[in-house]
Amino acid sequence: MAALAIVLAMAVLAHPVISTTSSTAAAPGSSTADTRNFTIASPPSTAASGPVTYVFGDSMSDVGNNNFFPVSLAKSNYPWYGIDYPRREATGRFTNGKTIGDYMAEKFGVPPPPPFLSLRMTGKDVLGGINFASGGAGILNETGVYFVQYLSFDEQISCFETVKKAMIATIGNEAAEAAVNAALFQIGLGSNDYINNFLQPFMADGTTYTHDQFIRLLITTLDRQLKARDRSNQHCHPRSRLYGLGARKVVFNSLAPLGCIPSQRVRSTDGKCLSHVNDYALQFNAAAKKLLDGMNAKLPGAQMGLADCYSVVMDLIQHPVENGFTTAHTSCCNVDTEVGGLCLPNTRPCSDRSKFVFWDAYHTSDAANKVIADRLWAGMTGATALPPRTGASYSPVTAPSPSPSQDDY
Repeated sequence: MAALAIVLAMAVLAHPVISTTSSTAAAPGSSTADTRNFTIASPPSTAASGPVTYVFGDSMSDVGNNNFFPVSLAKSNYPWYGIDYPRREATGRFTNGKTIGDYMAEKFGVPPPPPFLSLRMTGKDVLGGINFASGGAGILNETGVYFVQYLSFDEQISCFETVKKAMIATIGNEAAEAAVNAALFQIGLGSNDYINNFLQPFMADGTTYTHDQFIRLLITTLDRQLKARDRSNQHCHPRSRLYGLGARKVVFNSLAPLGCIPSQRVRSTDGKCLSHVNDYALQFNAAAKKLLDGMNAKLPGAQMGLADCYSVVMDLIQHPVENGFTTAHTSCCNVDTEVGGLCLPNTRPCSDRSKFVFWDAYHTSDAANKVIADRLWAGMTGATALPPRTGASYSPVTAPSPSPSQDDY
């Protein structure tokens, strides 16, 4: 976690206070917002104490972007989602309350970044943190196609490119570049590339590639997305990717133990974790860390780190009672075997939602998200993690090597 602590410290220390006063042209009156029917959201404060944060990801990080897609099949803007969120509001978050990102924002001392599709791309809207995450997204563009409408990672990066252009129009190129260089980029992707792609018998990638080949495909794609330019096919993908757009401080969330989520456990013969799926996650995490380390060595100013979500979530699964939970093998909504695995209005949530690690068949609960954020924050900052609600102690650990013994949980 040492490299990650450096990323976090630099982001906190370097964040600028952005002024909208500039000698350059004012923000344009029209942009891509016109084609998406954006609504006006309250602009984030530019005087917040924490860093500007840009969030990219899937349903674990989505805070409402998919609400703006009329026919998307990856939505959660209905009960029982949001039952423990302020005002019991179903905001489009895929949990009963707050996401891990929401709790991390609290630790940074900033409001949760608003969904990109809720913004009008003018003025202060483009100067604060923004959430680009979209339920169903993966690293690969083919991942999530059966959700119909969503923002793939490449599309999320293109959305950020739109923001960067609007920033330049508002505060000038030099100030915009400095602001983006100082910002913290949080990325959580890869789960859907397995759960809703490689592991699905009706998706071509699972039959076309061996796992070693699939990891190479994921890492090669991620390498292009994080680096400066894609020259292989300029007609299909914008040339500028995240580093080329100014991203320097990047936290990439490792995959959790995917073989232990409820939707995967029900595929086993004994209800235990699928060790081969967990091994896939660990192998991807190792490859992602190697990629990030290589970028730090080769790209000037790059400060990229891997957040060890695997160990944190596995600890909750293996030791639920010690962490303040009673149940980690099934979902609060009891939808493990249901098509879609989501907590629909006709389901009946558990009576004590704070005692379940998983809210639905795929996503962690509000209570688990808070614990995970506490542990990740401790790992990033070197601080002592807040004790679980039971008072049990915890020390951040590195991800273990693949082991068949994980079937025992």
